[in-house]
Amino acid sequence: MRTASRWTIFQLALIGCLLLMGMPAQAVTLKLATIAPEGTALTNALRATGDEIQQKTEGRVSLKVYPGGVMGNDAVVLRKIKLGQLQGGTFTSGGITSVDGNYQVLGMPMLLKNYAQVDQARAKFEPILTRGLGKNGFMSFGMLEAGFIYLMSNQPVEQPADLKDHKVWVPEGDPVSRAVFEQAGVHPIPLPLPDVLTGLQTNLIDTVSTSPVGAIVLQWFTKVNYLTEIPLLYSYGTLAIANDAWAKIAKQDQPLVREILQREMSKVNQQTRKDNEAALQTLRKQGIKFVPITGDHLLALQRIADDALASLRGKNLFDYQLLEEVRKSVAGIQ
Repeated sequence: MRTASRWTIFQLALIGCLLLMGMPAQAVTLKLATIAPEGTALTNALRATGDEIQQKTEGRVSLKVYPGGVMGNDAVVLRKIKLGQLQGGTFTSGGITSVDGNYQVLGMPMLLKNYAQVDQARAKFEPILTRGLGKNGFMSFGMLEAGFIYLMSNQPVEQPADLKDHKVWVPEGDPVSRAVFEQAGVHPIPLPLPDVLTGLQTNLIDTVSTSPVGAIVLQWFTKVNYLTEIPLLYSYGTLAIANDAWAKIAKQDQPLVREILQREMSKVNQQTRKDNEAALQTLRKQGIKFVPITGDHLLALQRIADDALASLRGKNLFDYQLLEEVRKSVAGIQ
């Protein structure tokens, strides 16, 4: 009697396992937020990627994209991910520092000055930074390049001393940018990104830093007259999804979803470089005057950036030794 009972339990368990094996995997929807406006290369790529993923996983995985910052800034999006309202999004390197402060290290002021240096630094250090995010709860699908950031202003900036007469914007919650401008003797004005155009229109600020594409998409170029030609820094972000959300995707689908996301984000990077080159020419045609910084003025700007970064050493914002390794790796690359 006892043996028969055990045999019945075993049969029921076996039948249950077979039924579960035959059941389709639970559908997973990844809700992703991005500050990129609708119709940009990034949002178009995310939507196309979502269509491909849904088709190739036969509906087991889908993406829902919230563009244009409707879900809030990086900090708000991270809170919503923690609450389970979102599963991931695109983040600026500075915006995801609350997850891993080192992720911003390639975007330090006056560090990477050309794409040859960028490609060298990314090849060596991007895997390290990606692992850092992974250890802290997020899977990254590669860096998203915004490009080089330039100073744009109402009056020309030919040397660092010129900045003292300017009302300079810095992104809200960006201690690195603040430290650099304060090192130059400037008290910058922090504003969230959506308030910058209004700040330019009302003369609250008269100097901003952005990529060429950003200046056009955000319409900031309509309120400035000059672009200082030296790149201040290399700007990037990432598409990242919370590890616990990723784990809900069936294991057989994970390699496919990963490959599609990484492939499409790489295409976005390639397009971004082309778009920034074209945007520089557009700015010239729109009458923006390009101002060079050379010689002693350029050396002075480099010293200001180096001293500002040194002042942040030991404040646990990023690993200063890692920054030094990046410097060494790109030294001499033209």
